Amino acid sequence: MSDQFQAPSHQQPQPLPAGWGTGNAPRRRFPVGGVLIALFFVAVAVAALLPLPYVVESPGPTYNTIGSVNDKQVIAVTGRQSYPTSGQLDLTTVYVSGGPNGRVTAFDLLQAFLDPSKAVYNEDQIFPKGITKQQSDQENALEMTSSQENATAAALTALKIPFKQSLEVADAAKGSPAEGKLKAGDVLLEINGKASESLTAVRSAVDAAQGNEMTVTVLRGGARQSVKVTAVKGENGQYLMGIGLQFRYTFPFKVQYQLDQVGGPSAGMMFTLGLIDTLTPGDLTGGKHVAGTGTISPDGQVGPIGGIAQKMHGARAAGAGLFLAPAANCSDVVGHIPDGLTVLKVATLSDARTAVETYAKGGDLSSLPHCTAG
Repeated sequence: MSDQFQAPSHQQPQPLPAGWGTGNAPRRRFPVGGVLIALFFVAVAVAALLPLPYVVESPGPTYNTIGSVNDKQVIAVTGRQSYPTSGQLDLTTVYVSGGPNGRVTAFDLLQAFLDPSKAVYNEDQIFPKGITKQQSDQENALEMTSSQENATAAALTALKIPFKQSLEVADAAKGSPAEGKLKAGDVLLEINGKASESLTAVRSAVDAAQGNEMTVTVLRGGARQSVKVTAVKGENGQYLMGIGLQFRYTFPFKVQYQLDQVGGPSAGMMFTLGLIDTLTPGDLTGGKHVAGTGTISPDGQVGPIGGIAQKMHGARAAGAGLFLAPAANCSDVVGHIPDGLTVLKVATLSDARTAVETYAKGGDLSSLPHCTAG
């Protein structure tokens, strides 16, 4: 809201000067030039407040995955021994203004263009057309839940702690080869006789079929069933059945992530590092301050995210000395690193652990992968 000036309530009205009366009293004319200037500034002020179809991304708060928020541990383990930690393994966030979160104004855009820690995008680059705030919030919440489950799976895999995992059909796209044959909740068991309990196994089996009919065996309602599906080649040249897949896990102990105010999938890698530190003796960070971002897959692959420039600025403002960036985001990292922050690129969970452990011991970070131009 703009500042407004109001006269003090005790101030008395002043008499009109001579020539400002009614009836036949002489009248003064407004200068035409002054009126036009006044109207110009009014128009500029109104235009500055009109909503525009852009999105502004700004650095958001950071959260220490081995610390607490509102007196609750961000990562709480029940049913297995956990260990005290020190230092910080911060996940980073981005404030997003615009789109379903409320339109931005020309004044907001001007501020963003003058601030190197902010970025401006067309609205349709960030949000699907017509999406509501409720839909956006629901999608972010689902992605956060999925990232937490994947983080637990990745951490347990890295620590060689066994758990059960299955791959389920989430949906079958309308008009796809799988429509009417595979249903939501089907647990994938085999494709052409080969186990299909991972995304890599499914992709390999579908590619190997080369568009020929496949026998897909699933667990449906507790019973094994086999259906015939013929994948079609997509725009990217890969063969597709037209199904969405999701992992289901059964872990040997309970892991809770207490961070309701953050959504999206980009905290996955930092959750994984935080859980590994919680489940192992000693301090992964050596008491130092590390931040980062990136999605995580159950097998430890680190994926790209949005808003990395803003996340680096947020991490540095919070005091981090090292930032872990997904290798696939390197083009967005170069030229945007804040002073005083060392950024290392990571493609896997193993890369991330090596980076943190080297930093904790005061090792030579120059020998580790960095994002470079070109």
